[in-house]
Amino acid sequence: MSAMNSARNALSPARSELILGGQKSGKSRRAELLANQWLSQSAGHSAVLIATAQPFDDEMRQRIDRHQADRAARVPGMRLVEEPLNLAAAIAQHSAPHTLVVVDCLTLWLTNLLMPAENASFEPLTGADIARTASLLVAIQQAAGPLVLVGNEIGMGVIPMGREVRAFVDALGRLNQDVAAACERVTLMAAGMPLTLKGPP
Repeated sequence: MSAMNSARNALSPARSELILGGQKSGKSRRAELLANQWLSQSAGHSAVLIATAQPFDDEMRQRIDRHQADRAARVPGMRLVEEPLNLAAAIAQHSAPHTLVVVDCLTLWLTNLLMPAENASFEPLTGADIARTASLLVAIQQAAGPLVLVGNEIGMGVIPMGREVRAFVDALGRLNQDVAAACERVTLMAAGMPLTLKGPP
């Protein structure tokens, strides 16, 4: 337990970090630990969470409400901004030398692009979507303060049966690779434990 606590105490934000992992692997918790660490470093520091989820149905609405309540309890100093589509603009707007920005999460952002709420059926990436992705990579590189991006790694299981699901897995894999290349640090979470794939631990 002491080793785990010392590792958490030594945790410090990178200029930019991509946190990947499966469902309930500890991705968001690591982002929250980074935010708390940043806030504890100086009274002049602030933190902003850019949330990309949209309440498509009652279950998702309840899940969002629960996550917001839990996050507010764990990181009371972090402000919430909801932005399901214009992620690059939101990062540029809220990033500052004294502000840590957390994006949670890239997977839902891509879902919003490929499966818009108005029809909820899969649509291939359009030119506008590709431009949004390119703008996101630029925003990561130009962020004025520390940036933490959370995303799912869903390509490690069996090959999906459906064409649309396979296309989404492919699109997410490409997005994760592009964002990982743009970030200073990349961390893979498994069972709550971090594995550094790129950059300083």
